[in-house]
Amino acid sequence: MKIVVSGASGLIGSALVPSLEATGHEVVRLVRTSTRMAPGEAEWDPAAGTLDPAVIDGADAVINLNGRSIATGRWNSAVKEELRSSRLDSTRTLADAIGNAEIPPGLLINASAVGYYGDRGDEALDESSAIGAGFLAQLSRDWEQAALAASSEQTRVALLRLGVVVARGGALGRMLTPFKLGLGGPIGSGRQFWPWIGIEDVCSIIEFILGHEEIEGPVNAVTPQEIRCSDFAHTLGKVLSRPAFMPLPAFAARLALGEMAESLLLASQRVRPKVLEDHGYRFQKPSLEGAIRSALSP
Repeated sequence: MKIVVSGASGLIGSALVPSLEATGHEVVRLVRTSTRMAPGEAEWDPAAGTLDPAVIDGADAVINLNGRSIATGRWNSAVKEELRSSRLDSTRTLADAIGNAEIPPGLLINASAVGYYGDRGDEALDESSAIGAGFLAQLSRDWEQAALAASSEQTRVALLRLGVVVARGGALGRMLTPFKLGLGGPIGSGRQFWPWIGIEDVCSIIEFILGHEEIEGPVNAVTPQEIRCSDFAHTLGKVLSRPAFMPLPAFAARLALGEMAESLLLASQRVRPKVLEDHGYRFQKPSLEGAIRSALSP
């Protein structure tokens, strides 16, 4: 297939592009630059809403992974606006280009997040569950709505609601230093569910959706293994051969990170990958320990 990818240099994109190319697909990476294009690159400017529809024309699929990381620090009004604009501008630009292409792609896979469900305690959640409350839920809803504007008889849209991605960078990377120092442990009560997914499975799930034309709409990209925050801390400590009993009280997390701590670290989302299970997807890394060991292997 010919596949156009935005966010190709990010945590997921840097693993996905080589995986797609190894499978034999032709990948076009969207880049924001006016300098000479490297092979396999095409220029766009999502902030200005510019992308030549010819880049999209005739592609089999578009994969949108664009967006500033939500875990880079405290959220103030400026950061929140950048989190929104980095997602919505890019998605609207892609949706417009798809709509204007002479031969539109058959598929748009758009990143989203389990933050869509908000803080739901022990409630079992799947793709049919209602939207939750809070900034991340509203951001995810608006992001998905922008992607659905590309939906047509020619183009199906899959909304990839990602859990915590276990990869060498990202959330796991930020946890390594305190855990290696023996200062890691659960956050708050440790009882909150943390839905997660290994980076290998993120790539594999995208390939799975490419090959299953009946899959569209929300897809929970999480493993069936239900993990609480305390389980995550214990497992990471085990892999690193370090103690993991140094708790971070909820009030300290809120003091340090404000709303971000409430939405990302203390919120509980017991999410199931019902769509993937119903279609027979087999997880490559079904256990958190295996996923962490794979992510940290040389």
